[in-house]
Amino acid sequence: MADETFIKPDLSFVKRIMAAGGDTAKKCYQCDTCSVVCNLTPTSQPFPRKEMLQAQWGLKEVVKSPDIWLCHQCSDCTVLCPRGAKPGEVLGVLRQMCIEQYAFPSFLAGKVGDPKWLPLLIAFPVLLLLFVLNIFGLMRIPEGTIQYSKLFPTLLVDVIFMGAAAFAVFVFVNGVRQYWKDLNVNPWKVKVEGNLVRDLIATLKDIISHNRFRQCETTFARSLNHLLVFFGFVFLAVVTALAFYREWFEAHDAVTNVYLAMKLLAIPGTAALLYGIYGIYQERLKNADKAGAGTYFDWLFIFVVAAVGVTGLFSWVFRLIGIKMLAYPTYFIHLVSVFFLFFYAPYSKMAHMVYRTVAMLYARMAKRGF
Repeated sequence: MADETFIKPDLSFVKRIMAAGGDTAKKCYQCDTCSVVCNLTPTSQPFPRKEMLQAQWGLKEVVKSPDIWLCHQCSDCTVLCPRGAKPGEVLGVLRQMCIEQYAFPSFLAGKVGDPKWLPLLIAFPVLLLLFVLNIFGLMRIPEGTIQYSKLFPTLLVDVIFMGAAAFAVFVFVNGVRQYWKDLNVNPWKVKVEGNLVRDLIATLKDIISHNRFRQCETTFARSLNHLLVFFGFVFLAVVTALAFYREWFEAHDAVTNVYLAMKLLAIPGTAALLYGIYGIYQERLKNADKAGAGTYFDWLFIFVVAAVGVTGLFSWVFRLIGIKMLAYPTYFIHLVSVFFLFFYAPYSKMAHMVYRTVAMLYARMAKRGF
């Protein structure tokens, strides 16, 4: 006699999916069109059909599945679904719930995904930075030429933002550790084998080249836009690291290789970030009717990245043309945007780059279509 399987549906889980943007999940009648048309799904235990069934039945274990991350939300399944169940949108909500489950503290993750908490989430970095300015007597527009270090000394910026980054890293490490542990409970009956380092390198190469995105049909343009945003972040991260080095180890008025590298990378990095995020915005609007408009969770990340890029660009422009009454407030907003992006990274869609990497690594070691 076959072993019995006990299913424990959770109706609150279903309601949560529907409230977060997966309200079409109940329309699915398991025709399997979604799995057939998906170019990314493995031949064994394909997605997203089984995830749609689990979502309908309120089986919370689905958020632990690596397969929700192997989905890149190409939306081919959503376009061709005969019932309008929008599997791509539903799996997007499941990924959001996975992030919430493994983030610490969990209540903060829930707040980031809820639009009514946005004002308070923004207020935290605003009040923190204003408090620091007040403590050090810097609550004024500095005299003389525009130098942002007059408003926010470099040491203060380094301490605040390194603290935010350290917090984010701690949350990510804790979440990934628990997620990897749950993955290796192995309810999907796959044998995990292979070399961890070798497979991690192969996975990173796959991500950097965006090979999977290129297999999408409905939203093929996302591959280029995501690449631009990704490399924009990489370039600007290098610029930030070089600026830190120059601030502490080189004369500020010296024209060195570090200084030239900063200038060469800053402009293309900003351009790639802004052009990429604008492309993502346009692509989402263009495909909204057939692929879904996206959830608040999606749009929050798009607008925060746009805010970082736009305020960074205009901080530079206003400094060049010498309009200090616009330059310093814009720089302050830029700092708020950057802090928001990185402090809340473990709870926002930015966490995709971490959990998707882990899931893809697991899938590669489990030989699930990799």
